[in-house]
Amino acid sequence: MLASAIFVVTLVLVIWQPRGLGIGWSALGGALVALLMGVVQWTDLQVVWDIVWDATFTFVALIIISLILDAAGFFAWAALHVARWGNGRGHLLFPLIVVLGAFIAAFFANDGAALLLTPIVIAILLRLNFSPPAAFAFIIATGFVADTTSLPLVISNLVNIVSANYFDIGFDRYAAVMVPVNLVSLAATLLVLWLVFRRQIPQSYSVAALDHPHSAIRDLLVFRAAFPILLVLLVAYFLTAPLGVPISLVTGTAALLLMAVAGRWWKKGNGAVVSVHNVLRHAPWQIVLFSIGMYLVVYGLGNAGLAQLGATALQWLAQQGDLVATVGTGFLSALVASVMNNMPSTLIGALAIDQAHLSESTRELMVYANVIGNDLGPKFTPIGSLATLLWLHVLAEKGYRVSWGQYMKIGLLITPPVLLASLLALACWVPVLAG
Repeated sequence: MLASAIFVVTLVLVIWQPRGLGIGWSALGGALVALLMGVVQWTDLQVVWDIVWDATFTFVALIIISLILDAAGFFAWAALHVARWGNGRGHLLFPLIVVLGAFIAAFFANDGAALLLTPIVIAILLRLNFSPPAAFAFIIATGFVADTTSLPLVISNLVNIVSANYFDIGFDRYAAVMVPVNLVSLAATLLVLWLVFRRQIPQSYSVAALDHPHSAIRDLLVFRAAFPILLVLLVAYFLTAPLGVPISLVTGTAALLLMAVAGRWWKKGNGAVVSVHNVLRHAPWQIVLFSIGMYLVVYGLGNAGLAQLGATALQWLAQQGDLVATVGTGFLSALVASVMNNMPSTLIGALAIDQAHLSESTRELMVYANVIGNDLGPKFTPIGSLATLLWLHVLAEKGYRVSWGQYMKIGLLITPPVLLASLLALACWVPVLAG
C-alpha cells in the first residue's frame, strides 16, 4: 500500500508539475520518499541506473538531433514536399501526412514526430484554409501515428530502448521482428483513421497557397549534412549491434557531429544559423531525472508484489497458447500503460516477464508484445505517455484544445483495432522468422 501510494502521488506530481517543478524533479522527489521509507533500497539505485542510462541518453541525443534539424527547416521542407505530392487532393494528402509521421517516428522517436511535426502540419493547414473539422482530423492523425508506428527500430520509442537493453536484444534482431509488424500497424492506423475521419477531409485544396519547400530551409549546410549523417547513423546501429556498443554512444556521436556542423565549430561559430546553445537548453534533460526517479519508484512497486502479480497473470496466459499469450500480454500492458503511464508500465512488464516461468518462444513473443502494448496502449488515455501530454500542450498553445473526454473517445475508438492487428502480426511473424 505504501509503495502504491508513493507511486500515485509521484505520478500526479509528474502530470501536474506544480509551480514548474518539472517531471524530473517530481519523479526524483517520489524516489527520495521511497528510499527514506524503505520501499526501495539504496543498492537498487545501481540496478535502476543500469536499466535506464543507455535508453535515456539515446533519447536525449535523438531529440537534440531532431531540434537541430527542425531549426534548420528539415521537417518543414519535408512536410511542404508531402503537401505538394498531394496534388490538391485532400484524400491523398491525408495518408501522405500519416506516412510522413510514421517515417519521422521511426527515425526520430515518437516524441519527435508528435512535437515537431504537429506545429508544421498546423501551419500548413492554416495556409490551406482548412475548416476546423478537417484540421482536427489531420492533427489527431499526426498525434496518433507518432505512437502507433513507433515500433520498427530500437530508437523509435524510449519504451523500445529500455526493453531491448533489459532483454539484451540487438538492433538488428529487433528490426527484423518489428519492421514488418510496424508496417501492419501503419496500414491498420491508416485504415482506422480513414474510416473515422473520411467525411471531414476536404476533397481539394490549393497547391498554389503552399510555400516552395526550398523556402523552408534556414541552414543549407545543416540540411545538406543531414542526409549523409542520418544514413551513416542508421548503418552504424546495425554494424555496432553485434559488438555491444551502447546505442547512446552511437547516437551521441551523430548528435555531436551535427552540433559541430550547426555551430560552425571550425569557424568558432562564425556563420552559424542554428543556435546550438538554445538547442541544448531546450533538450529534455528532465527526462534523465525522470527516468531515474520514476523507475526507482516503480522498482519499489515491483518489489512490493506487482511484478509477481504480473508474472502470475503472464503464466496463465502462456498456458492458453502463444496466440492468446501474445494478444493477452499486449492488451494487459496497454491497459496498465493507459492508467500508470507507459514508462513505469514498461518496467513492470519487463520484471513480470523476467519472473514468469515461460518457454523461450513464448517469452520472446511476450517481450515484443509488452513493447507493442506500451507503445500503442498510451493512446487510450491522455496520461498514458508524456509525449501525449506534451502534444496536447503544444496544441493548446496553437489554439487547438482537445479535452480529455474528446481524446479518450477517439483513443478508445482507434487504438484497439490497431493494437489487435499489430499483436496478431507479431504472433504470425515471429514463428516464421524462427523457422
